[in-house]
Amino acid sequence: MYAWIFRTLPGPLWFRIIVALALVAGVVLLLMNYVFPWLSQYSPWTESTIGLMLL
Repeated sequence: MYAWIFRTLPGPLWFRIIVALALVAGVVLLLMNYVFPWLSQYSPWTESTIGLMLL
């Protein structure tokens, strides 16, 4: 899949490398800013029980 994306990018090698890095950075930015915060509300591992003990 990654080779297909790299082959379909236009331009010389140096330009394809820059565009591929920009695509990777865009995907990471999208995941970190929108997808993972939205998904965390449905995760059962976000609720912590540490500090809830009352003596």
